[in-house]
Amino acid sequence: MWSQGTSGSGSLVLVAALFSALVLAPTLAIHVYTHREVHGTVGSQVTLACSFWSSEWISEDVSITWLFQPESGKDTISIFHFVKGQPYVDEVGAFKNRMEWVGDPHRKDGSIIIRNLDYTDNGTFTCDVKNPPDIGGKSSQVTLYVLEKVPTRYGVVLGAVIGGVLGLVILVVVIGYLIRYCWLRRQATLQRQLSAMEKGKLQRSAKDSSKRGRQPPVLYAMLDHSRSTKSASEKKSKGGLGESGGRLK
Repeated sequence: MWSQGTSGSGSLVLVAALFSALVLAPTLAIHVYTHREVHGTVGSQVTLACSFWSSEWISEDVSITWLFQPESGKDTISIFHFVKGQPYVDEVGAFKNRMEWVGDPHRKDGSIIIRNLDYTDNGTFTCDVKNPPDIGGKSSQVTLYVLEKVPTRYGVVLGAVIGGVLGLVILVVVIGYLIRYCWLRRQATLQRQLSAMEKGKLQRSAKDSSKRGRQPPVLYAMLDHSRSTKSASEKKSKGGLGESGGRLK
């Protein structure tokens, strides 16, 4: 009897555990992502991007729904559905013939395009995705602002200013390096010219000194030549006088 009671209680525990796992277990949460806001101009087009993450494989029962709440209204209307692998675009409301499906659920993309924007398109768009059994989680919203001209964001202006300052600093540094390079090159050229001039002076001084060293022997030779010429002339004169004296005798 005791063993039968024990086995019966064990079976009840097992059944309770299976019931909790299959029935009472919380559903998995799907995560949907969109931009916080999007800007567009009248007559242009915008892409309302929507991506999602699911812990389950993308099934054939995945569904994507886009809702729209006008800026001046409180009611939310459905403008797009993707069900059973087929997109269904609103063919009656304000977005008739202006909406295009560009998403791909297998790539976890549920984006749409709205063309020919008008001021009446200002409002909040909601992207909601279900991927059974992953059906929990929150949808994501993006606010569309249709303007005459897209405003320049503060971050873009700040980035442009910082980029301009950095570009100016780089330009100044480059100019400084170029000036320094030209100055060093000029100094090197002058140094080579001065070295060449000094070398020329040294060569000329060496030649002059060699010439001065060679002049004394030349002078001595000239003096010897003049002396020999003088002695020869004296001998001739003496010889002439002797002959004339002999003739007189």
